[in-house]
Amino acid sequence: MSKSFSGATDLFGLETPTKRSNDRPEAAALIEVLKALNTHPAVVWCERMNTGAARVGGRFIRFGFTGCPDVLGQLSDGRLLGVEVKGPTGRMRPEQTLFLERIRGAGGMAFVARDLRDVLRELGTL
Repeated sequence: MSKSFSGATDLFGLETPTKRSNDRPEAAALIEVLKALNTHPAVVWCERMNTGAARVGGRFIRFGFTGCPDVLGQLSDGRLLGVEVKGPTGRMRPEQTLFLERIRGAGGMAFVARDLRDVLRELGTL
């Protein structure tokens, strides 16, 4: 990876790299939420669901399905768990909201998490 330099120098005349900001706050939230879910006693398993699309050779391939939450899992009582992870300012798309409602409607647990506190609040009573 190349380093970004600001043009500033330190006391020895060496260039100093610019401070990096977290330009991917949702990725940081996802790591925190997965750690919280994986250590919570009510969660048997959970996995990151990759979605998106890519061109492979001459073909266009889609991964996942529309509205799929970022994390799917299972609670210790057997229910499906769906967690949509958003950064501090992220918004739900209608398809994501609908999918979380479908999980809840079938008796599962589904929620939006921006950090560890959301996971603890939603799973706290289990």
